Amino acid sequence: MQEGGLEMGIREVIRRSFVEGYATGSLEIDAVFVCILCTAAIAVYIYMVYKCINKNSFYNRNFNLSLIAIAIVTSAVILTIQSNIVVSLGMVGALSIVRFRTAIKDPMDLFFLFWSISVGIICGAGFAMIAVVASFVLTVTIVVFSLLPESRRSLLLVVNASSYQDEGQVMQIVDDSCQYARTRARNVTRGGIHFAIEIRVKDQKELIEKLMELECVTSASLVEHDGDVTV
Repeated sequence: MQEGGLEMGIREVIRRSFVEGYATGSLEIDAVFVCILCTAAIAVYIYMVYKCINKNSFYNRNFNLSLIAIAIVTSAVILTIQSNIVVSLGMVGALSIVRFRTAIKDPMDLFFLFWSISVGIICGAGFAMIAVVASFVLTVTIVVFSLLPESRRSLLLVVNASSYQDEGQVMQIVDDSCQYARTRARNVTRGGIHFAIEIRVKDQKELIEKLMELECVTSASLVEHDGDVTV
């Protein structure tokens, strides 16, 4: 009878952790363990997804590991808040004075950070099944849209010419070779002209060779940037 009662108790804790949520009041230790383990499992899944789809030049392992820690800490905070109203008020006041100075430049990193925090909140509230379903839908959405073909990225063409009077020859070659061209900067000096042009071109090598055939052109270079193309 005791073994049957223990098994029923574990099943009840798991069912509440995934579906019903925790009632306000004291939490049993087994419920806390189940909540933290569920959060950790989903957080590890987020870790693996981030590692697989990360497109940055340098993979930041510390940031990825922090996603697991943030989810678990957030889950523990939510458990503490809903178990005691006095503690919850004090914790809200303590968290309100925390300031984070780390700048997140990549929007996808911000998305994964918010995903990790959300999983911690949802699991801490006792609705782990919602976190599982949401994580699955988010993963499918990310994979599907990442597989869609991208428009041709814009490049920045930097040209240095010996005379501003030769700008027309340069622009003629650029217009004939590029699908899109827009002058972003122009700097005229006594020694010549320097300008930057945003372009979309199929054959980069051919464009550079045509420009370097001009006697007035002293240098020509193509620079990529991290921005995406808007169609």
